[in-house]
Amino acid sequence: YAASLGLAFQVVDDILDETMDSETLGKTGGADRARDKPTYATMLGLDRARQTVAELHAEALESLATIRHNTAIMRELAEFVVKRTY
Repeated sequence: YAASLGLAFQVVDDILDETMDSETLGKTGGADRARDKPTYATMLGLDRARQTVAELHAEALESLATIRHNTAIMRELAEFVVKRTY
């Protein structure tokens, strides 16, 4: 769960850096590109990066299936990570 969700968070962060304005992000948008820093979005392209987020999200949720306790909050966190806009 944690590895998949953590990586999904990073890929989403890279996508947002490429696609959102600085005001929405709360930080300088495009900063990674300006520093010539490789990111998932620049290395894979936006479409493939988004697909990777979907795959990682599915992996994270799948890993919760074997837990006998209530995982609702963990599922909510996974949803937030992949749908966030900032």
